Amino acid sequence: MICGWVGKVLRVDLTNSKISTEPLREDWAREYVGGRGLGARYYWEEGDPKVDPLSPENKLLFVTGPLTGTNASCAARYMVITKGPLTGAITTSNSGGHWGPELKFAGYDMIILEGRAPSPKYLWIHNDQVELRDAQHLWGKGVWETEETLRRDSGVPDTIVACIGQAGENLVRYAAIINDLHRAAGRSGVGAVMGSKNLKAIAVRGTGGVRLAKPREFMSASWEMKAKLKDSAVTAEGLATYGTESLVNVINEHGALPTRNHQATVFDRAEDISGETLTETRLVANKACFACTMACGRVTSLPGEASDKFSVNTSPRNWNIAGEGPEFENAWAMGSDCDISDLDAIIKVGWLCNDYGMDPISYGATLAAAMEMYETGAIDESVTGMPLGFGNADALVAMSEKVAFRQGFGDQLAEGSKRLTARYARPELFMGVRGQEFPAYDPRAVQGMGLGYATSNRGACHLKSYTVSPEILGIPEKMDPHVSEGKAEITKIFQDITSAVDSSGLCLFLTFGVGLEDMLPQIVAATGVDYDIDTLTQAGERTWNLERLWNERAGVGKGHDKLPRRLTHDPIPGGPAKGLTSKLNVMLPEYYERRGWTADGMVTEEKRKELGLPKA
Repeated sequence: MICGWVGKVLRVDLTNSKISTEPLREDWAREYVGGRGLGARYYWEEGDPKVDPLSPENKLLFVTGPLTGTNASCAARYMVITKGPLTGAITTSNSGGHWGPELKFAGYDMIILEGRAPSPKYLWIHNDQVELRDAQHLWGKGVWETEETLRRDSGVPDTIVACIGQAGENLVRYAAIINDLHRAAGRSGVGAVMGSKNLKAIAVRGTGGVRLAKPREFMSASWEMKAKLKDSAVTAEGLATYGTESLVNVINEHGALPTRNHQATVFDRAEDISGETLTETRLVANKACFACTMACGRVTSLPGEASDKFSVNTSPRNWNIAGEGPEFENAWAMGSDCDISDLDAIIKVGWLCNDYGMDPISYGATLAAAMEMYETGAIDESVTGMPLGFGNADALVAMSEKVAFRQGFGDQLAEGSKRLTARYARPELFMGVRGQEFPAYDPRAVQGMGLGYATSNRGACHLKSYTVSPEILGIPEKMDPHVSEGKAEITKIFQDITSAVDSSGLCLFLTFGVGLEDMLPQIVAATGVDYDIDTLTQAGERTWNLERLWNERAGVGKGHDKLPRRLTHDPIPGGPAKGLTSKLNVMLPEYYERRGWTADGMVTEEKRKELGLPKA
């Protein structure tokens, strides 16, 4: 009897409106645990690395983990796996909220979407009742209106919805898939892939549950981990009190907060956009995902005159004065990176990104690159249609609408900063890896993050190897962020462990308070599989190498592990990290060696056999 996993895959052929189910490959589930790893294994077999990401031939997978939907702390996560239109690489985009658990409750571990519907559709799942329904009336609507309409029309009030907004419909290369109004599978353009398939939404209602192999042992292990999380200053205090925005002042004080498209790393008005200021002036309440014991989500408002401070033309919720966010990454990308300290503008655009279904990191970073091009004369108002210098909060708000609808200069911004800067012969102003924009940590000030960015399989990403934890926060032990020594080893370890956590269905934020050894007993008790720390970590390593192999077949593996010249050659001009550049050239050879790869970063046949990876 299968436990943890529910044992069933839902396959949807959108082209021919055919829906079928099949047994989960239990051998793959045990090898890769679930979520990210299991999805990568299926995608290896079915996803063509040479395909155009926005063509019907590209497949789109929604995958849960064995702990998703259990009462383990923060057991809310699911993964979206496809070939990203922003990067051309395999992308594994993670989201929380309640949608992943609901899919498990309906009886499915995974959905595999194939082809392209001839007209807009949404997928309705109510336990065994699964059907494609007309979505013409939803096309053109934002996320919030789409969710409300589907829930009302279905007559099932507890329906949970994952959908795209206008950005996904218009194939913005960094469009997101949004569930529960505000939770996002946010990066690499997974929403554009969904839009390219004419699929507006997946609405799910499930009334089942998750069978556990050893319920008593599971509950005991679950309560033990909850107790540890309650004792952690980060998970019980920092994230609960200030959310992820608590990092704004911390990262800025370390001289690592990218400012003005990475021209500087200290933002002199960081306090204005910090979690402390947000909590004091705009916070309404905390919000939690399914089974979460941290509640790091922020429900915010723009009261009084602030609600009318910025307006847009197309959002039916422009009048709304409450929403969720911003998270730290939103505040950085649309704040210091654009030299903007108007918290109200950042909050408003965060809401709009949720409603349009758009990644705020790539949006803000792309706008920052455009602002630098504007200030250096590469583009002017005849191109942009409005003043676009650094610090322009009105442009930040207005351009979000233009990007989502691909209007005017927004059509060019919708392509992402790599394509934008190349178009105007300023490719050196693209701040990212594999076509994806950097998150909120300058790699010169936090050396391990630079190596993590350069080697991340889905393009620049902080969540695939969060070495900020030891380098800045001192978790599990403090490392000097300014030196390159030891960073190859810790980066590999973090990448493998993160892959395992992503596969389990748990939230990565747990790792601020507990380790893989605390999660292990719950995974064992849920699945009945006799994992240990070594086999779980090896499952993470197996996943990482499989993604790397997929990228090699797609042409974005070897030779793409690099950072922009600005970060490897231009020293930080001031602040605590003054004078530093990224020492990627020192760390990368050691990283390859520790991975057991060739000197130029290719997965070896020996490593393939060691991990039991499939042949190309």
